[in-house]
Amino acid sequence: MLRHTGRKRTYRHNLRLAILLCFTAGMVNAAGFFAFAVLTTNVTGHAALLAHELALGEFRAARMIALWLFLFLAGAFFTAWCIDKTKANKSYTYTIPIIAEMCILLLTAIFGYTYDHSIIKTEYFAGSLLFAMGMQNALVSKISGSVVRTTHLTGMFTDLGIDLYTWFSIAAKTAELKQKIALRLTIILFFLAGGITGGYAFITLKYHTFYLPAGILAFTIWYDISRLRIRKLLRYLSTKNST
Repeated sequence: MLRHTGRKRTYRHNLRLAILLCFTAGMVNAAGFFAFAVLTTNVTGHAALLAHELALGEFRAARMIALWLFLFLAGAFFTAWCIDKTKANKSYTYTIPIIAEMCILLLTAIFGYTYDHSIIKTEYFAGSLLFAMGMQNALVSKISGSVVRTTHLTGMFTDLGIDLYTWFSIAAKTAELKQKIALRLTIILFFLAGGITGGYAFITLKYHTFYLPAGILAFTIWYDISRLRIRKLLRYLSTKNST
């Protein structure tokens, strides 16, 4: 799911990736909004808010929003840097950004109770989550070849609308088109499901809600590593039996 790229990557790999990480992004986005009143995956909205604050002369607020935009960009840059520097060792190529994201979520869960609605702490907490989502979005984009994106739905709804028109306008429904529509629907539905789950969880668990997406990321790494080890074991056994 994480290791396969290029021609080795299949529709099922992208589907599993979308299910796990879109759900995670939805949870972080909703829980982040409940916790800090900031949407941590909505860069487009922050750009509009930045223009709004600048027009009103609210330069302190504008600086904070500009920092969030930069941190999302920095998160994407960090992931690309990690992948480039560790591409010789595929065992670590995609684990470093995921572990870094897990650490941010765990720290938010542990220290979130100290949040007092001050501007400085809003910058820290919301900014760290934006950095984490920038890492995740770049990671998924690099892995899937820009087929899957987990932190925003604008492009997904646009592409889904185009694909649905194509579906209804042609007589022969190709398997590739069916897969595109199914994948886009999966991304949208699991992002929304993650958001609903994160919102309800925050009402009960408060800042401990961030343990949940961190746990999903841990499961993602474990799942990918365990499948690889099982495949190696099966190959070894089959080779041994054949000899």
